[in-house]
Amino acid sequence: MFSEEYRDGLRDLLTGRARADPDLIGVALTGSSSQGTEDRWSDIDMAVGVASNRSLDEVIADWTRYMYDTHDVVDHVDVMSRNTVYRVFLLANTLQIDIAFAPEGEFGARAATFRLLSGVARDQPWLPSPDPAELVGMAWLYALHARSSIARGKGWQAEYMISALRDQVVMLACLRHGLPAREGRGVDMLPTRLTESLEGALVRETTRPGLVAAFTWSAELLVDEIRHLGVDRADRIIPVIEELVGTTPDG
Repeated sequence: MFSEEYRDGLRDLLTGRARADPDLIGVALTGSSSQGTEDRWSDIDMAVGVASNRSLDEVIADWTRYMYDTHDVVDHVDVMSRNTVYRVFLLANTLQIDIAFAPEGEFGARAATFRLLSGVARDQPWLPSPDPAELVGMAWLYALHARSSIARGKGWQAEYMISALRDQVVMLACLRHGLPAREGRGVDMLPTRLTESLEGALVRETTRPGLVAAFTWSAELLVDEIRHLGVDRADRIIPVIEELVGTTPDG
């Protein structure tokens, strides 16, 4: 397990290396450290802008070699957004290091968690919140598959679908309360009555009664969120959600 002192020292080392890298035109802290809100469990988040006359792939490869050779990296994974590559490194001591490699034209704040350390950042469109209509659509899609999985006796697949349905409900609730919705980042800030209600949507056992109970509860929460949205299609969708629940075999 890493210590806070180790993490903070490594963050300073990495940002210092980035500032001295001639291939980079800017360095920024992102995530909690950009706002001074990190805690014992925070990782390292930073962004760098790659000069337009340099190959993004070559710069990423150079930094990746450095990370593996110097900092006991055991694996990495990439997340893409436009042309920016978010390379996420896992260290043997469980520390996560996220480095966003942005082409020069994409280097800039896309959320409030961005603090420029050096160079020049360009104005960027901020990451949009999830689209409620899309969340509703994904929710009823998972609900359909939850019902069929329960009916077919596929307990673990049903658990997967119910949990995914619940995730859409969580994001809808976060949006409604003006909280960060992606990845459930705002769920622990929801009103207590709501988080207590979410308890009923947890799959506590993969028996058919256990699955039906969690599915029914999740569907009821979804219906409630759709009503709060007041979307035009609510009158069409809600009866179908209720039909799904009513036609789920419970024996």
